[in-house]
Amino acid sequence: MNSGPVSARVLDEAIGWQLRLGSGEAGDQERHAFDRWHAAHPEHARVWAQLGALDAHLAPAAPAPARRALLRADDQARRRLQRVGRGLAGMFLLAGLSLGLLAQLRPLGDFLADEMTASGEQRELQLADRTRVRLNSRSALDIDFNAEQRRIILRSGEILVETGHGDPRPFVVATGDGDLRPLGTRFLVRREAEGTRLVVLRSAVAAHPARADDQRIIREGQQVLMHGHALEATKAAPPAAGAWSRGMLVVDDVRLADLLESLGEYRRGYLGVDPAIADLRISGSFPLHDSDRALAALPPSLPVRIARYNDWFVRVVPRE
Repeated sequence: MNSGPVSARVLDEAIGWQLRLGSGEAGDQERHAFDRWHAAHPEHARVWAQLGALDAHLAPAAPAPARRALLRADDQARRRLQRVGRGLAGMFLLAGLSLGLLAQLRPLGDFLADEMTASGEQRELQLADRTRVRLNSRSALDIDFNAEQRRIILRSGEILVETGHGDPRPFVVATGDGDLRPLGTRFLVRREAEGTRLVVLRSAVAAHPARADDQRIIREGQQVLMHGHALEATKAAPPAAGAWSRGMLVVDDVRLADLLESLGEYRRGYLGVDPAIADLRISGSFPLHDSDRALAALPPSLPVRIARYNDWFVRVVPRE
């Protein structure tokens, strides 16, 4: 089984299905809907298999009522889980599940990086050449400066780079998908499930995929998604793409699931969405460092409500 990380959005959907199917109350219609979701994309099947493997691995350490309690997350189940949690089996269950979800949300290699930010954390670095790099939430990078070049390796997450001047060595931002060479500029680089996204805020950047001869100059106000073997078509950069560096998330007609995935990067615990409303569209500005206030802005605009099971487990569900 492929054990690589999956996107937070797909993980949210899978856990949502576990909650619904594990409750024992799902009908035929919901089971058919799950079958369609499971078959819609290979990543869906992969994350479902990984969650199933985790549950099978933990099964000997905890009785079935405890596992059902964790999935149901209603008042009676939480009380049952608390009783189990007082024993050693409950401790193994909770610790194992936490590590399993952590491995899905963040590659374990992030914890070996030169610089890393936690959920909700942003950090600004000033490098030896006076380049400034701002790390977004859940980001990790390595710094490799030598006599020949200045190189940053973005392992995961997103960075805002403003290059320094006066150093003759080439400057490169590298990812598994290729190299980005700024031409005296300010730009964003984000690792995504599909590739590496480059957004140029000032001047220009040369993008070179790792396994192709193609190279393209991306200019101010443009963006491109780079795969290891090719560059997609150049597009206009989204408005306020760098607003996250000022504590705001600005979106224009995006899926509710994508908005919540972004907000979840600034929040401890689980923030999910019911698959039935995942494709609702929304626009607006949301504070990144106060996700509760951001979530409170959703019900007036969309037919949704915020289901808070506790401070660590929140879902956006259809309004009843």
